[in-house]
Amino acid sequence: MIDFSKQDVRKKIGPDTDIRDLSFRPQANVNERPFIPDLSADEAQNIIEEEKAFRRGVLSVRDLISPAALKAEARHLVLGGKFVRTIFVVGYPRYISVGWFAPIINYNLNFDVSMFFYPVKSAIILKQLQNKVGNISAQIIADAEKGAARDPLRETALQDIEFLRDSLTQGTEKFFQFSLYVTLYSDNLEELDRASEQIEDILGSRLVYSRRVYFQSEQGFNSTLPLGNDELYITFNMNSSPIASSFPFISSELTSDKGILYGVNRHNNSLILFDRFSLPNANSVVFATSGAGKSYAIKLEVLRSLMLGADVIVIDPEHEYKHLSDAVGGTYINISLSSENKINPFDLPRSVGGDAKPKDLLRSAVITIKGLLRLMLGDFSHEEDSIMDRALLEAYAKKDITPDSDFSNIKEPILSDLEQVLEGMEGGNNLALRLKKYTEGTFSGLLNSPTNVEMNNQLVCFSVRDLEDELRPIGIYTIINYIWNVVRSETKRRLLIIDEAWWMMQYEDSAKFIFALVKRCRKYYLGITTITQDVNDFLTSPYGQAIVNNSSMQLLLRQSPAAIALVQKTFLLTEGEKYLLLEGGLGEGIFFAGNKHVAIKVVASYSEDQLITSDPRQLLEIAEAKKRFDVAQSSGEIDSLGA
Repeated sequence: MIDFSKQDVRKKIGPDTDIRDLSFRPQANVNERPFIPDLSADEAQNIIEEEKAFRRGVLSVRDLISPAALKAEARHLVLGGKFVRTIFVVGYPRYISVGWFAPIINYNLNFDVSMFFYPVKSAIILKQLQNKVGNISAQIIADAEKGAARDPLRETALQDIEFLRDSLTQGTEKFFQFSLYVTLYSDNLEELDRASEQIEDILGSRLVYSRRVYFQSEQGFNSTLPLGNDELYITFNMNSSPIASSFPFISSELTSDKGILYGVNRHNNSLILFDRFSLPNANSVVFATSGAGKSYAIKLEVLRSLMLGADVIVIDPEHEYKHLSDAVGGTYINISLSSENKINPFDLPRSVGGDAKPKDLLRSAVITIKGLLRLMLGDFSHEEDSIMDRALLEAYAKKDITPDSDFSNIKEPILSDLEQVLEGMEGGNNLALRLKKYTEGTFSGLLNSPTNVEMNNQLVCFSVRDLEDELRPIGIYTIINYIWNVVRSETKRRLLIIDEAWWMMQYEDSAKFIFALVKRCRKYYLGITTITQDVNDFLTSPYGQAIVNNSSMQLLLRQSPAAIALVQKTFLLTEGEKYLLLEGGLGEGIFFAGNKHVAIKVVASYSEDQLITSDPRQLLEIAEAKKRFDVAQSSGEIDSLGA
């Protein structure tokens, strides 16, 4: 052990000498002796040795980033606790598309990619190509003289060489030797082998042939370090056009000739213009945490869809669409126990098209109402289910509605009619007693009346904000059933927005009903958008997962850490996309349309923002400005304010 102290050195070199002057530069030779004044050779040597000992105990950046150990095997490296293997490309097809390497870049695994480009002088290549042209031409002529059949491979090769010669001569192409290496990292050898096979399969599907390193594991690893050293030097002759197609960092675009503007592509600032009705189905799901901008984005879509002539129906649980509805002259219907607006769950579609028959519609209505009654009364036993089925058919029959009726001019029953039927049936007294709460009791103001609302406007919003939590799933179920009857009565381009859809996913019957609509709505030119902030409850439901699978469009905005794992698994997100959703700002996320997806930033103009904002501060400012405007208008000052 060497005892080294600054006080001992100060005695030797004096108080005015900076001790830092005795330190070595990083690149200095450790045996180099710095200039030390007034010291003997032995004393200076002792200080140098002490400095060496001190430096051996200093932690450097190299110590921090280097692994604990490195073991080189024939087919892989063991780097600390990681298994490492390098794959190199040895051959390419005749034609290769732009962005062929993007699936590798988007592969959800830790890996390094290294590309090396070695320019080759055009004069050298032109001389080689000239010789090659001569050889192939001579072979073609010889075959023709012998009367042999033409060889398409030789003729194609001759055409390719001639085209490359022209491009090199004109300067439109350059020639390179190109090397491409991919180094994979895994926690164990089994995962490494599986990842290697998947990478080779992806490359092989594009006719790009690759190999794994053998007895060159260390050289392959060094070739993909950010040092610029190509220790493998396995090259392929290519001109500049196919090499350019290997550039991995391309961004998808979702720009079409028609549709609405959903936002801006964050990768390349292009516009995301899309028509959801151009997809196999027009359904959409929106997942985001509270305050991430999901309602803002959907209201923007609603506003722009209205401009293109689509009808929009909204189920609004929090009174968020009232300002937008008033601004565009829409119909806003409040559904509550004390509201004058009533919807009868027994309603049937007035006219039907296609192959739908009255008896099928009546049967479907009975099944739908039984699902609603389960929400209201709880589960039925098998006996109660049979009794309720007969009672519903009898309630319709009392109003002369049978499988042979004409639905164009009918008057449907109400809940009180069903209660009377149950009271007169053997075994129906218990069900009738449970139903009284909705016919004569506390909840009698909700469902026990004929329908008096109309959907004859381009924008119709149904508000359920004033419904108690216990009644909210029942109210939403009834509203959606009424909307479905209207949709089936007349085929038009429509959008149905179901905000806070997790209310419906809590119960099997309502979740099943939503799923059935999502599957069938395409036939009636309807697109359904389900919006939820409770991602776990939605996706863990089998019907919620099925709704996602039957929605061609998805919008993911900022997610909570508790839900991100499930979202990543459901939508097959990469690690980069996962962190984008965790750290994204307001209105930022990922937009899926069919097989494509891009990073999106939802943007609105100032006028649109004033109509669709949900920010309480902004809404107060708008209300105060409107109040000042009304006061000024009433006092006759509006002209001066306008000026």
